[in-house]
Amino acid sequence: MTGNYENYALLKDDDPFQECYEWFWTSINLDETYPKEFLEYLQQMVDDIDSGKVKTYPLEDVMKELDDLVGDLIDNVDLDVTEEEE
Repeated sequence: MTGNYENYALLKDDDPFQECYEWFWTSINLDETYPKEFLEYLQQMVDDIDSGKVKTYPLEDVMKELDDLVGDLIDNVDLDVTEEEE
């Protein structure tokens, strides 16, 4: 803030600069910070994929194979659960 903040005070005793300062440091604690070990694990996974050590499959291929395996089962299932059976 530049110091031109008198019009932003809600009450006469409010200090907008101090409130902004405190909210800044409070908001840092609200961010989710991942542990170093987890980030290193993710980096190792990416390196393994890039090097070919781990084989990956395109999502489209997996979904097509899944549909081929269970598609007929899903088509025959009655998914209408709005009415309760008595």
